[in-house]
Amino acid sequence: QVQLVESGGGLVQAGGSLRLSCAASGRTFSSHTMAWFRQASGKEREFVAGIIWSGGRTNYADSVKGRFTISRDNVNNTVYLQMNSLKPEDTAVYYCAGRTGLQIQTQARYEYWGQGTQVTVSS
Repeated sequence: QVQLVESGGGLVQAGGSLRLSCAASGRTFSSHTMAWFRQASGKEREFVAGIIWSGGRTNYADSVKGRFTISRDNVNNTVYLQMNSLKPEDTAVYYCAGRTGLQIQTQARYEYWGQGTQVTVSS
């Protein structure tokens, strides 16, 4: 069992940066694929970025490539999402998720979810 708690959201101006953190409890964190998803108001939840257990492979949505970076610290059981050059369209609730297995993008495969953290980007 893995429990996830996100932090780091907030209000930022367009062009600014934020770093989200996801603290995980549970001994098996280091063996899990981790990802960030987001859900904007009135829209479906979508994949943002993911990273396999070793950090050796990452995957990003086209809309965030070159601006966002996912990383993980398996010693401290934390996964991060560094978000740069933020745009108003990045405004959403951001969710951390975890799963066993190596397939990164499929939302339905994720077993564990955090409660989400709000990111608001003003123009």
